Amino acid sequence: MKILFLSQVLSYPLDAGPKWRSYYVLRYLAEKHQITLVTFVRQQDSPAAIAHLESFCHQVHPVLLTRSRVRDAMDLASALVQNKSFLIQRDDLGMMHARISEIVAQETFDAVHADQLSMAHYALPLKMRRVLDEHNAVWKITERMGENETNGLKRTLLTNEAAKLRAHEARMMTQFDRIITVTPQDAQALTFADAPPRAPFKTIPICIDPATLPFKERTASARNIIFMGGLLYPPNVDGVLWFARHALPQIWAKFPDAKFFIVGARPPNSITALGEQDSRIQVTGYVQDPAVYLDQSAVFVVPLRAGGGMRVKILDAWARGIPMVTTTIGSEGIETISNENILTADTPEAFAGAVIKLLQDDAFARSVAVRGRAWVEQNYDWKKIYTAFDEIYPPA
Repeated sequence: MKILFLSQVLSYPLDAGPKWRSYYVLRYLAEKHQITLVTFVRQQDSPAAIAHLESFCHQVHPVLLTRSRVRDAMDLASALVQNKSFLIQRDDLGMMHARISEIVAQETFDAVHADQLSMAHYALPLKMRRVLDEHNAVWKITERMGENETNGLKRTLLTNEAAKLRAHEARMMTQFDRIITVTPQDAQALTFADAPPRAPFKTIPICIDPATLPFKERTASARNIIFMGGLLYPPNVDGVLWFARHALPQIWAKFPDAKFFIVGARPPNSITALGEQDSRIQVTGYVQDPAVYLDQSAVFVVPLRAGGGMRVKILDAWARGIPMVTTTIGSEGIETISNENILTADTPEAFAGAVIKLLQDDAFARSVAVRGRAWVEQNYDWKKIYTAFDEIYPPA
């Protein structure tokens, strides 16, 4: 089949959660079909990254997406005036519409694959089979952020945005021939009584390539803690602040020398301030290869209080052999066995206690890590699991 693949991010290198989904779906589909990729790129994206995608895609068409606080403010004002979703308005660019129109005028495709909600509206004018891969139920993430927000104005804006996103996602459910979700929970959140989908949802989880992520044995002296994730994503910021303010002091009472590595691009002032206030907290910013921090860490934390979809960071840590503590929301959508391949806690006291248990008991920590590695190999290896896409895009 000839598939037009629309992506909101350049899916390589694998340095952000959404890229893992997009990249391995591209890799799998390109083995059996002819893929034309149309993707937003940012200023920092390299020609080498585009060239890598060109090595297995038929064609790659980059479209520059620029972001700034001024432009975000303008898009927010426009969205409020027009009663539209800010997140959708922000990524609605005439240049992308024009590029897609040029491509489909020159070539015929069997299907268009919209990767993430923000690319869905670009597929609507196209007269071909339409498939939407929903990485998250976006409205649900925004609703949860509003529930956790203490600032009254921000809470109101988030609540209103969630309502607009819910209406937009409901409409998208009726416009596509197939909808893919990454978790059953997202499928449930995207099931609207007043907007039934054209076809049943198909759930295919985010997967990784465990073979590229070697299992590391923990050194006897390792007592450090790591969080890894993009810090432009508000739920990550909220979770890190919650952990640092409420759980970390309890851990330091037992292990005063333990360092906390916060590894992720574009940390806001609230996060960088943590490192300025205590030298045991290291805020790294963007790191091309996080292995240097992962190798020094004894526990991986996923302290999320909002979010949706799947946390690729859990799959990554499982593969590398780092035992984890997560909240219930943090592991939502991922099959886990609590106290066997992961520890789950939802209060600061319980979260700190779980981290302390892993730091104190090396044998228990290793058993959790070994089971995690086996679990990800069995259930989240893209070469095994992504054969599910053959039902949506039958090979010739």
